[in-house]
Amino acid sequence: MAVRKIVKINEEKCNGCGQCIPNCAEGALQIIDGKARLVSDKYCDGLGACLGTCPMDAIEIIEREAEEFDEEAVKKYLEEKDRENKSEARQSGGCPGSRVVSIKERANKENVSTTSEDVPVSIKPQLSQWPVQLSLVPVNAPYFDGSHLLITADCVPFAYADYHLGLLRGKSVVVGCPKLDDVKFYIEKLTEIIKQNDIKKVTVAVMEVPCCKGMVRAAAEAVKASGKNVPLELVEISIDGRIKK
Repeated sequence: MAVRKIVKINEEKCNGCGQCIPNCAEGALQIIDGKARLVSDKYCDGLGACLGTCPMDAIEIIEREAEEFDEEAVKKYLEEKDRENKSEARQSGGCPGSRVVSIKERANKENVSTTSEDVPVSIKPQLSQWPVQLSLVPVNAPYFDGSHLLITADCVPFAYADYHLGLLRGKSVVVGCPKLDDVKFYIEKLTEIIKQNDIKKVTVAVMEVPCCKGMVRAAAEAVKASGKNVPLELVEISIDGRIKK
């Protein structure tokens, strides 16, 4: 080993947003346990392409004793990652819109204002993460750990006017349609989310229509298959926008 330039991450500053990941062409950075981490010294070329993308200023280039940058090892590592990504294509979605984002701070956000029967209404959006589509969220996204998980049939936010404050507030969320998608995939994905994270409670919000029963089944089977004693609550919304139970 020799003294050379290499990435250093300040874990106290890092919020796990993942914006640095796409800018590391060598794949040397990964989100692990909710923080960006250097996978291996030999994958980091020390050039710092990731520096300017960190909104928390948590990354710097330092000089320390480290294993030499190994271009051949990087090539093999990226090939392996590419194979893994292809096998998990349904989870990753493969598009920039599926980049993991935790929306922690709402204090500085403006309220969303509208009117209802000439009465002004103003609320703060309660979404605390991105993405939300069940097919796109990573099972180990940092916003799942320690959360109350809301599993939402995708028609619910359209029918239930108080969705943000009455259901979404304070929860992580996944959204899907059991009629249009593969319920077996939902069960497997939800099982891994519950198994790999400290989920405190699961609420499943569905419409009163028969096809939504698939989402209820997926949630129940996932909790059971996870092997964890996680409370499960059902919220059913009528097509005219009322909570039925």
